[in-house]
Amino acid sequence: MKIDADRIDNSNAASLLQAGESAIQGGDSRFDLSSVTRSDSSAVALLLAWQRAAHARGLHLELQGTPASLCSLATLYGVDTLISCPSLQSKRAMSSSAIRA
Repeated sequence: MKIDADRIDNSNAASLLQAGESAIQGGDSRFDLSSVTRSDSSAVALLLAWQRAAHARGLHLELQGTPASLCSLATLYGVDTLISCPSLQSKRAMSSSAIRA
């Protein structure tokens, strides 16, 4: 599902939640967030809710184009390991490599 909003915040999180849950019920667990440029804590809650909905249907939530700012919020709240943030995953891999060296 392509998220066409430029922001995810308190004003649109509820409608995005419904749209995402409908997509997940239809078997679509891939979400493209590349249009999103601004977000607040509502976005983190939204992604966690989609994650739970996908898990309940036996699906893996796949996020594409997750903005770095949203990943930073997830890290701040301590839930970054629950949200697929490619930029964070590559940083973790680099840190692990540096520790082994």
